[in-house]
Amino acid sequence: MRNDGIICAVEHPKGSIQDSEIKTCLHNFLSSVDDQQFSPVNKILLLPPDFTRYHSQAGKITQFIADYFINHRDNLRSDDNHQKKKQVEITILPALGTHAPMTKEQMSVMFGDELVSGGKKNVGDVKVEFLVHNWREDVVTIGNVPAKLVRDATDGLLSVPWPAQLNRKVWEGGHDLILSIGQVVPHEVMGMANFNKNLFVGCGGVEAINLSHFIGAVHGMERMMGKADNPLRDILNYASEHFLQKKLPLFYILTVVALNDVSNEVEVKGFYIGNDIECYKMACELSLNVNFTMVERPLSKVVCLLDPDEFHSTWLGNKAIYRTRMAIEDGGHLIVLAPG
Repeated sequence: MRNDGIICAVEHPKGSIQDSEIKTCLHNFLSSVDDQQFSPVNKILLLPPDFTRYHSQAGKITQFIADYFINHRDNLRSDDNHQKKKQVEITILPALGTHAPMTKEQMSVMFGDELVSGGKKNVGDVKVEFLVHNWREDVVTIGNVPAKLVRDATDGLLSVPWPAQLNRKVWEGGHDLILSIGQVVPHEVMGMANFNKNLFVGCGGVEAINLSHFIGAVHGMERMMGKADNPLRDILNYASEHFLQKKLPLFYILTVVALNDVSNEVEVKGFYIGNDIECYKMACELSLNVNFTMVERPLSKVVCLLDPDEFHSTWLGNKAIYRTRMAIEDGGHLIVLAPG
C-alpha cells in the first residue's frame, strides 16, 4: 500500500468548492492509483455514510467515483495500462453502524437512480452492487486494542481490551481499492466524526460499537466534543496503525461542509484525500472554524427542529440534545420538534 499521507487538500472556508473541482481531484487521484498499481484496479469497495449524513456530499462523491470507472477511465489512464482493462466491480457498502438500512427512496436520492436502480446491475463494463451492513452478524474481529487504553479513557472504571471489528466484506473481500467517504464534523461520542470511525463504528460490530459508546459516555461529552485528539480516538487510531495500515488498500475521502450565511445552502468548505491521519487532522481544523457556533452567554431556552427526512428515530433525535446542551444554561429548557 502506498504511503502518501495527504494526496489532495482543497479548502475554501470563505467560499465553496464546486462540484467540478471535486470531480477533477477525484479523477486525477483515481487515474494516478491506476497508473501506479502493479495490478489492475478492477475491484473497488466504497464506504459512504447512510442517509443521516446526506449533507456530507458523500452520495455525490460516490457518483463521481463510479462515473470515473464507467465513463472516463480509458481517457485518463496512460497508454501502458490499457491492456489491464476488464470488467470493473464496484461494491457500495453504506456505513450504517447501528442505523436501520436505507430505503430504496433514500438510496436513489443520495446515490442517484443510475447506480441504485436494480440494486445489482451492469453499467457498461462496470458491475455495481449495493450491500447492507449487518452490525450483529457480518463482522470479524481483526485485533484487540490493549486494555490500558480503555482504562485510560474511562478513568480506570473499565479495563478490558477493545475489539477492532470490521464488516467481512471490508476485511476479506480482496479488493484492489477501498475508499472510505464521509464528513468531518463535531461529534458527541468521538469528538470529531469520520476517518477511522467510518470503518470501526460505521462498518463495525456490536461489541466494538457498544463499548465505544460506553467509553465516550464515561469520558463525557463535554470533554470530547470538538476535540480531534481524545482517549476514544486514541483507541481507534491504535487499531488503524496496528491492524489496518499496509494491510488494506485503503484511502480516506473527507469533506467539511457548512451552511452559507446568506442563502442557507450547504456548501463544501474542505475536500481531502489521504491514507493516514494527516488529512483528518486538516479537516478537523477547518471544521472547528466553520461548524461551531460560539455564544456569548449560556442560553435559557432553545427550540430544535429535526428534519423528518434525516432524523426518523429516537436514537437520531437525541442529537438535538447533544448538539445544544453545552450552550444551554443550568436549569434551561430545550424544546424538540420532531415531525418525523
